[in-house]
Amino acid sequence: MAPGIGETGEPFKRLFFALDCGPEQRRAIARWRGELDMGAARPVPSANFHLTLMFVGAAGTAQLPAILAAAAGVKVPGELLTLVLDRLEVWRPAKALVLVPSQTPAALRQLAYALQQAMLPLGIVQDPRDYRPHLTLARDYRGSEPEALEPAAFVLRARHFTLFESRKGQYWPLAQWPL
Repeated sequence: MAPGIGETGEPFKRLFFALDCGPEQRRAIARWRGELDMGAARPVPSANFHLTLMFVGAAGTAQLPAILAAAAGVKVPGELLTLVLDRLEVWRPAKALVLVPSQTPAALRQLAYALQQAMLPLGIVQDPRDYRPHLTLARDYRGSEPEALEPAAFVLRARHFTLFESRKGQYWPLAQWPL
């Protein structure tokens, strides 16, 4: 379970901040996804379902304490964060099939922005594109949007946000902070 080794020889971890899904919600989304015709796409394991707030990328293990401290200082909504994943989209450049909200709560955008700002002094810069909340259902998806037997309507209620490490196709929670 060791981290990777970067070009400089320093150990690193691939990190991201996200809102996690509970076990019952994971099962419901996986059942719904199972009814979609996804062709040869690679389904994301339901254990990996999450809503990314910020992708950190490869961070040196020596930088981890500073990342944790910066995240702990992020101003949070102070209440349960709720959003509805109710639209299915195909993101062609990424070759991904994703669930997205029709409406993104302001508190969610503010949390993602606050994380980006907290990471800037550490030299961690987010892609300048607008924040697009999503839950990835499948990778290597090349078809058009599949027909769903029932419309998506998954309510995500987050009580905390989490820093995850991506390791060999699995996501490991490293720390979490209450909302």
